[in-house]
Amino acid sequence: MKAPIEPPRARLDAGLTALGLDPSDDQRRQLIGFIELLARWNRAYNLTAVRDPLEMVPRHLLDSLAVRPYLLGSPVLDLGTGPGLPGIPLAILDQTRRFVLLDSNGKKVRFVRQAALELGLTHVGVVQARMESYRPEEKFATIVSRALAELETQWRAAGPLLANPGLFLIMKGRRPDAELDALTAPNRAIHRLAVPFLDAERHLIEIRQD
Repeated sequence: MKAPIEPPRARLDAGLTALGLDPSDDQRRQLIGFIELLARWNRAYNLTAVRDPLEMVPRHLLDSLAVRPYLLGSPVLDLGTGPGLPGIPLAILDQTRRFVLLDSNGKKVRFVRQAALELGLTHVGVVQARMESYRPEEKFATIVSRALAELETQWRAAGPLLANPGLFLIMKGRRPDAELDALTAPNRAIHRLAVPFLDAERHLIEIRQD
């Protein structure tokens, strides 16, 4: 007899509990709605290598939400958001902050705009631009990035966009010691993240500007 298939919502609920998060039922439905939309678009547009919505829960939703306790102030910039990660999950859980999701890839930007519209995330703006040339009028209290580029490359792009005081959060897998040695940013800290149902190392590089 085959074991019952675990639904994504059950895994999400267990993961949120493990992270110490208790969003509303509407927010939980929005999170599941996001990965369902991502899985549907992914069949045509190849937005992510993760195909199974059940695997999207830890790899995309819980991984993104693991950085929520570190956010500082508003607005928040998701630098190189790709298919809306970590910006969309963070914005679903925190509707008191304004979010800007930036990417240069047209098909991913189209998806993120549609996701924000369908999920009713009116506090989310989506911008198509290269991070090196993006110069908005307002600087950001927090900038967050996920699996984007080497630390120093990201810092050079993010520095001019960061408010003072401000916080730059860079999500990485294994601890990037060689990149840390080359990083010129001061006031940095490294946190090891525990992501439920994800059997892989995750680290967060925190750079403070003040």
